[in-house]
Amino acid sequence: MNPAELLAAIDRESAACTLCALQHSRKHAVSGEGPPEAEIMFIGEGPGFHENEQGRPFVGAAGKFLDELLAGIGVTREQVFITNVVKCRPPGNRDPQIEELQACNDYLERQIQAINPKVIVTLGRFSTARFFPNAKVSQVHGQTLRVGDKTIVPMYHPAAALHQPSLRTAVENDFSQLPSLIASAREIQEITPSAYENTENPEQLTLF
Repeated sequence: MNPAELLAAIDRESAACTLCALQHSRKHAVSGEGPPEAEIMFIGEGPGFHENEQGRPFVGAAGKFLDELLAGIGVTREQVFITNVVKCRPPGNRDPQIEELQACNDYLERQIQAINPKVIVTLGRFSTARFFPNAKVSQVHGQTLRVGDKTIVPMYHPAAALHQPSLRTAVENDFSQLPSLIASAREIQEITPSAYENTENPEQLTLF
């Protein structure tokens, strides 16, 4: 399958998924949206109320803020791929549980492989922990990290900035770096084949 076909297959599979208990709170699965050739991939936490209703990621208040942040660097939603670590809404917007993260892991892996983005932006602690299990967003946000052949940029979740206005400047500053990071990522030759999942080996992590 080509990337578009693979993403469409993930949409269908997640819509009918029964791998964890989140199927019971699902109105619409939210596998993600964006072009298969996107250079930037945003990975959030999970769908909220509005996302569950519409079947689209980041359409609530945090999504509107994300749109503003993208506009600030001259990028539109149509140019990026947006997804979450879990594809169905956790009841009451609670944190995703380990078994739920594990159930959705294959979907996320395949999305990353299909899109092969230049830069992956992790939004919040759960998506950051997907690549850096022991990292705190407050310590690594805005830093450019290499994991195998992937460029990862951890950031605060837009919702965090809405709840804590003091974080807004940090979020805006982090986003302002993305155009230059994309340019740098284009120049980096791939030297390690798809090793981003092996985050337990600190020798594979490079800060630059």
